[in-house]
This record gives sequence, structure tokens and C-alpha cells, in this order.
Amino acid sequence: MQLNTAKQEALAIIQRLPDTADMEEIMYRLYVLENIRRGQKDAEQGKSIPTEQVLRDIQTW
Repeated sequence: MQLNTAKQEALAIIQRLPDTADMEEIMYRLYVLENIRRGQKDAEQGKSIPTEQVLRDIQTW
């Protein structure tokens, strides 16, 4: 399995956008990509909350 660098992932995201995409759209997509990567890293390190706990917490709102 080949691991992509952050630059490679960013370029792939940008290349998939239409030519009409503006800077705001590009920045938003990169922002989303970074937050997904952070979430995945947190989950791998056990720094996430189990779904069951989140559902219990929501019920108390």
C-alpha cells in the first residue's frame, strides 16, 4: 500500500475540482481533508468517543 503525502493528497483533491472552482472552494476542500485526516489519526490513537457514548450524551440534551 502506497502512502500519500499531504501534498499528494492536496493535489489530488484540487485536480478533481472543476476548472471553475474558486479559491474559497479549494480552501474549503483542503480544510475538510485536513479535518478528516486529524479525525482518523485520533481514532487510530484511541482519542475518539464511541458511537454509543455519543448517542447517550445526545439523549441527555
